[in-house]
Amino acid sequence: MTRLLALAAFACLILACGTPPPPAAPTPLDISDYRLIDLSHTFDENTLYWPTDEHFKHNEVRWGRTEGGWWYSSFTYSGSEHGGTHLDAPIHFGEGKRTVDEIPIDQLIGPAVVIDITASCGADADYRLSVEDIETHEQAHGAIEPDAIVMVRTGWSSHWPDAKQYLGSDVAKDTQNLHFPGVSPEAAEALVARKVAVVGIDTASIDHGPTRDFRAHQVFAAAQIACLENVAKLDELPATGAIVFALPMKIGGGSGGPCRIVALLPPGS
Repeated sequence: MTRLLALAAFACLILACGTPPPPAAPTPLDISDYRLIDLSHTFDENTLYWPTDEHFKHNEVRWGRTEGGWWYSSFTYSGSEHGGTHLDAPIHFGEGKRTVDEIPIDQLIGPAVVIDITASCGADADYRLSVEDIETHEQAHGAIEPDAIVMVRTGWSSHWPDAKQYLGSDVAKDTQNLHFPGVSPEAAEALVARKVAVVGIDTASIDHGPTRDFRAHQVFAAAQIACLENVAKLDELPATGAIVFALPMKIGGGSGGPCRIVALLPPGS
């Protein structure tokens, strides 16, 4: 009876007010004035991996015309989750933390903040982002807001794909002589305190080459913060103003995965 009364009241309201207008059509998303930048290295035979990891393999299954006359090509691929441009899920260094498929998608899309430490890294291959670097950036460009995607620009992507220059060693399985910049544990803690969503870097690891304990990885993993490594073209992004989409392969239970990272730059940025 209550439902019938409610329907009757609604009918009377319609008769009194007239037929409600149809909902407005959604406005099409127009990004024609925006610039798109691919921040990902290509996966191929030149892709750099951690010295002890399986490298990228791309094997032909079929390439050519079929008996029916149409074109057909197909390949298999394999490789470590942690090579080339990729995402580290928190589970990579955090027991019980999120796997790749468990990371909320809205955590992987957000405003980019680019902290430029290229000058310091040019003078010291083992340089690590410091708390002072973060504070200097904020003095010039404003506070780093929660949910930002922070990119650490070291300039190291200019060495890609030269393993000797990029990693510090081109000897197979050599992890004792690696030299490249990273993030200090103190800086990692400072970014966690700012509640950032993701931290990326244009080197092989969030931790610098000589690390033996991977403290920055541990700090970010504990806070459920995903990391991006081997990011490309950070020199094409402004310090603030870009929007980043960092979408990894959705591997169930994965500790990481290949990632296509794209930045969207608004007009005038």
